Amino acid sequence: MPRDLHMTQTLPVAFVGAGPGDPDLLTVKALRALQEADVVIHDRLVSAEILALVGSQTRLRNAGKEGFGPSVTQTDINAMIVEEALTGARVVRLKSGDPTVFGRLDEELDAVILAGLDYTIVPGLTSASAAVAALGQSLTKRGRNTAVRLITGHDMQGYADHDWRALAREDGVAAIYMAKKAARFIQGRLLMHGATPSTPVTIVENASRPDQRIVSATLATLPAVLAESGFTGPALLMYGLEPRDAVAHALPQVQELI
Repeated sequence: MPRDLHMTQTLPVAFVGAGPGDPDLLTVKALRALQEADVVIHDRLVSAEILALVGSQTRLRNAGKEGFGPSVTQTDINAMIVEEALTGARVVRLKSGDPTVFGRLDEELDAVILAGLDYTIVPGLTSASAAVAALGQSLTKRGRNTAVRLITGHDMQGYADHDWRALAREDGVAAIYMAKKAARFIQGRLLMHGATPSTPVTIVENASRPDQRIVSATLATLPAVLAESGFTGPALLMYGLEPRDAVAHALPQVQELI
């Protein structure tokens, strides 16, 4: 319902990016918002080290969502944000990574605007940036690719479909979020559209965190490698990319020049 300005003075709801998990990668503006907040409504993937930075009087509310698992519904999250903000509290909606990348930001903004509330957005470092940095690579490289895709393994309808033919080209590079359970589907679609089975796919679990793991695979071996690795944390599939040390071993003439 719309706010009553004569009853409660409301403040903008801050949609804040928590980054990939390393507290040192949190922006100054995000840290300030956390320390000034009355309530922080956070995602499941926000690290404990980030949550430890909130103000001592700040209330934490978990709004965790898990693909194919138990979740707080989006309707309930929207209501939680609006109800807290209408009391006049400083509300931070804290999202892992960047709130504008696979964060359902638009749905929550619509609810806030419908309630007559103002908002601000504080960008964060998306997990793909942390993952590719861990590989010692870049998402784009002259002579390799002039475009990169940030895609999701599943959406509201199930496994997500994409322009597989474009991605299957020799220079295709993508950061694939939420893809552990969709790996066999992704593999099948890419192979069907002409991707080379030996295309590198690197899995980065818990990018930037102390328990970060990097496991190399190819498109042909991806489902088996994922099954054997037993990943339990958030993981990105870096399609078309492999760790820099693997590239160096494959190119001994480069090593000789170093």
